[in-house]
Amino acid sequence: MNKRAMTVTLAVVGLAAAACGSGSSGGSTPSSGSTTTTIVITPTSFDRSFSAMAKLASLASAGKGSVGVILPDTTSSARYTEFDAPYLQKAFTQAGLSPSQISIKNAQGSDSTFITDAQAMVTNGASVLLIDPENAGTGKQVEQYASQHGVKVIDYDRITAGSYYISFDNVQVGKLIGQGFAACASKWGVSSPQIIKMVGDPTDNNATLFAQGYDSVISANPSWKVVASPKGTWDPPTALTEFEQAYTAQPNANSAIIPNDENNAPILKYLANHGIKPHTFPTTGQDATSVGLQNILAGYQCGTVYKPIYLEAQAAAAVAMFLRAGQSPPSALINGQTANPNAGGQKMPSVLLTPEWVTSTNMDNTVVKDGFVPFSVLCTNAKALNGSSNLQNCKAAGING
Repeated sequence: MNKRAMTVTLAVVGLAAAACGSGSSGGSTPSSGSTTTTIVITPTSFDRSFSAMAKLASLASAGKGSVGVILPDTTSSARYTEFDAPYLQKAFTQAGLSPSQISIKNAQGSDSTFITDAQAMVTNGASVLLIDPENAGTGKQVEQYASQHGVKVIDYDRITAGSYYISFDNVQVGKLIGQGFAACASKWGVSSPQIIKMVGDPTDNNATLFAQGYDSVISANPSWKVVASPKGTWDPPTALTEFEQAYTAQPNANSAIIPNDENNAPILKYLANHGIKPHTFPTTGQDATSVGLQNILAGYQCGTVYKPIYLEAQAAAAVAMFLRAGQSPPSALINGQTANPNAGGQKMPSVLLTPEWVTSTNMDNTVVKDGFVPFSVLCTNAKALNGSSNLQNCKAAGING
């Protein structure tokens, strides 16, 4: 990761000057009589306090137009409504934008809604769009429309066709899933995993990257056997159907690699209802949702990949603030280049953040400490899959609020 501290000189000379592009360093050359501000910001500048966003105040005053954000759905993960939307709102507000300059929508799984939301945002004066469509085709349509109207596009979490990509290192996400599965299988005494390997929606490049990561771990363990590989989806009921079919056809299956918590949740209920005991059938997840964390504490899920979304939201907002001010983001902020499969492998400048594998051992010091899932939500009196309450399972793991 490039952690060099680079400085950016920003000329604040009114909207006309701010709209002009700059060189690769991320700042324009100050004209006579202009006021300059030095901005030093890197991916390591961001933390849960959001304090780094105040550094961008001069960009807010220099920029023009609003920023539009379109998130994909509310079914593939609870993160979009619980975390992405409020964190993005907070990041832009802390960076100096007013509520009228920020528009955040959720397309609710509809490609047509996603496109019409984008068009409406452009019509209403957006100069930057931050998009996370469910598929690349939708992203390309939005990017083409935005380009025709002089609007910059940032790909958020999923790569499609924008000018910058902000996400976590998704191959590393998959590796963490695979490595976490390996450690769990060993701990739970599953010496020869017979794996049902699940994947996300095949139209989502993130799903491809996740699978690339855990496939590399599977390949490194010749004693493992993949007994079924369903087609893939981000729809939990469909994932359950795929799993049931695979499990029925392969009754020798004793484990599953599953790429997110939401898909895993109904599968684990199915397994528990069919007599599978805790700590006997390793499964995996991603997104550190409350249900995923509760299933980990109950002994039915090995762990989950935690992606501190407050980091991703701040990184995306920072890039958007530079683009809104007519500036290129500084090279110290752009710490990667990602091959875009939707553009012939062309490298896209990226901000790639670091994910973390969470188990019952480190849950209290990660997601609970960060407030990602509050103690009151995680540790309820509701019955868990292992027959205990979630509160009892929390206490057993040393999570006491």
